[in-house]
Amino acid sequence: MNLKPVDIDIAAYPGELQPLLSGASIYDSSCSAVARVIFIDKDNGYFLKSAPKGSLEREAIMMRYFSQCRAVAPIAAHGKRLNGVSASRQSTRRLSAEVLAYISDEQDWLLTEKIHGDDCTAAKYLEEPEKLCDIAAECLVMLHETDFTGCPFTNNTEQHLANAARNKEAGAYNKSHFPDSWGYTSEAEAWGVIEKYGGLLKTDTLLHGDYCLPNIILNNWRFAGFIDLDSSGVGDRHFDLFWGMWSLNWNLKTDKYRNRFLDAYGRSKVDEDMLRVVAAIEVFG
Repeated sequence: MNLKPVDIDIAAYPGELQPLLSGASIYDSSCSAVARVIFIDKDNGYFLKSAPKGSLEREAIMMRYFSQCRAVAPIAAHGKRLNGVSASRQSTRRLSAEVLAYISDEQDWLLTEKIHGDDCTAAKYLEEPEKLCDIAAECLVMLHETDFTGCPFTNNTEQHLANAARNKEAGAYNKSHFPDSWGYTSEAEAWGVIEKYGGLLKTDTLLHGDYCLPNIILNNWRFAGFIDLDSSGVGDRHFDLFWGMWSLNWNLKTDKYRNRFLDAYGRSKVDEDMLRVVAAIEVFG
């Protein structure tokens, strides 16, 4: 995560946030053209995201939900699945940071506490790719085994299928960002897979929704929390698996860790055919 010192006009921020901003060192940590994120270096640290009105509501809801969830988290990766790690090497952790404020006026504002640690694209993690691959898989097992009772959004699979259909009608089709092993030769081939097998996707697992290395925070190789939860909800585990493999390929510049990731997650819980269905959905954006 890059932090760039910036000056801000405190008067442009909601009144209830101005005392927190006053006297603090401010850093920009944005990675999106749609939302701006600043880090407020005060007390134990805060992150403040701003975006168009209404666009942060779901993220605020799901961050509150994830922050209330408790799961048995892997302390470190040792090339074993989570279920193989002894109880002495596990810790019970909440899944995300606490939401301190959500304000929606002319635009949305989301204030959260800082999760102490670094995301998985930090150099110290990328320098040990096998260990990173294993703990990314272990953290995903932890998430997918979490009881999703009371989850506010329980129809992610339905939404994915609907989005693919809508984007197909709009002419969206792009497989350029996906490894060849997940690609399709044509739009018709990808859509044919969705039509034939999309109904086999399940809705039975708590998902991150954008499971990639920048959204996993570790504190010295220990799970610390997930961020960017605006796409989370209950759906089919293969969406998170797909994006986990994609992120390892994108951030490590190689697809060689794909099989290791699936092995560490647990092959008995993976259906390669469903990964291909997810790939078909994702090429429609």
